[in-house]
Amino acid sequence: MQIQKHLKLAAIVGLSTLMLSGCSGYYMVRDPSTGKTYLSRDVDDVGEAGAVRFKDDVTESEVTLPASEVTEISPREYRGKLKGR
Repeated sequence: MQIQKHLKLAAIVGLSTLMLSGCSGYYMVRDPSTGKTYLSRDVDDVGEAGAVRFKDDVTESEVTLPASEVTEISPREYRGKLKGR
């Protein structure tokens, strides 16, 4: 049961990062291990078992996460969340 749950999560993360490879847009990235969220205009697949790399637009630092939940958001939502931080 636990293995199936992990496989489903790995598949979701893998598909998300595959779809976002080299894509530019507006994204909210969540680290599932800490619950912390980031805002970014560019999310790249690092190629290491679903890891993603991006620039956090709030702190302007480069972030690499081994697992993440990436959600594309509208430009308006992005600007609103950015101003709220």
